Amino acid sequence: MELEPESTAIVVVDMQNGFAHPDGSLYAPASEDVVEPIGELVRRGSEAGVTAVFTRDVHPPEQFEDAHYYDEFDRWGEHVVEGSWEAEIVDGLPVGAADHVVEKHTYDAFYGTELDGWLSARGIDDLVVCGTLANVCVLHTAGSAGLRDYRPVLAADAVGFIEEDHRAYALDHAEWLFGEVREREAIEFA
Repeated sequence: MELEPESTAIVVVDMQNGFAHPDGSLYAPASEDVVEPIGELVRRGSEAGVTAVFTRDVHPPEQFEDAHYYDEFDRWGEHVVEGSWEAEIVDGLPVGAADHVVEKHTYDAFYGTELDGWLSARGIDDLVVCGTLANVCVLHTAGSAGLRDYRPVLAADAVGFIEEDHRAYALDHAEWLFGEVREREAIEFA
């Protein structure tokens, strides 16, 4: 699969200390395991002129105080609180000066953010999606991208998870319904 660098972005979803560092409150070892593969993919993309977008799941402490139903703190416990160490991108994935960072407050990186407008303004149509968690923020972000007429390509070996079954489900579902799934080495930037 060859993607045009000027119309492609690599979207790195939520590779933050809270999820990918052993001291994080929602640490998943498989999320830490993909730090190096994601770093390799981003470096390779950068060398070809591909833009990288890093999402950060960030929750103001009071975000869910008035929630009627949707309350991530109730479901997951308090995590990646705004201004905390947990909310920072994990070491090993340095954000370059040309990269873009999107702060989001829910699973979908398009919901309530500037991501769609930012990508559209730059003529980006194809998204290589990687990060964590496979069946949560990666799946919801990739699905939302597909609904907005982007071409989401999930980098299968650069996606973190809690259980392997979750990863398999997310990748199968994405490929069946709205996107494509490839191993990193099968994704080329020409």
